[in-house]
Amino acid sequence: QVPLVESGGGLVQAGGSLRLSCAASGLAFFSNSAMGWFRQTPKKAREFVAAVSTSGGSTYYADSVKGRFTISRDNANNTVTLQMNNLKPEDTAVYYCAADRFPRSWPNVGEYEYDYWGQGTQVTVPS
Repeated sequence: QVPLVESGGGLVQAGGSLRLSCAASGLAFFSNSAMGWFRQTPKKAREFVAAVSTSGGSTYYADSVKGRFTISRDNANNTVTLQMNNLKPEDTAVYYCAADRFPRSWPNVGEYEYDYWGQGTQVTVPS
């Protein structure tokens, strides 16, 4: 069973919104895992976008998305959501959900800190 499955990507005009979801039904101990979103384009390495702590009480964002994106989690339903508002062409990327099974530090911004990854979902914002 795939641990993490993303959905909600698509094509949206600049200034629009999208809501990405990550279903972690295959991930045991979800509520003990810090969760994050990363993104990648063909020309750039995968980069950190946002993270949420195990309880959901703490969140952290890359400067490029601060004030526009909101990460949240629902431990009862094993889901993580990334609400993206005021989207820009530079937000175009494949977005990945990731789980840090044994969070040791906060915030979890390093790709190496995450143990499980989804398959990714494409977000396209035409210029």
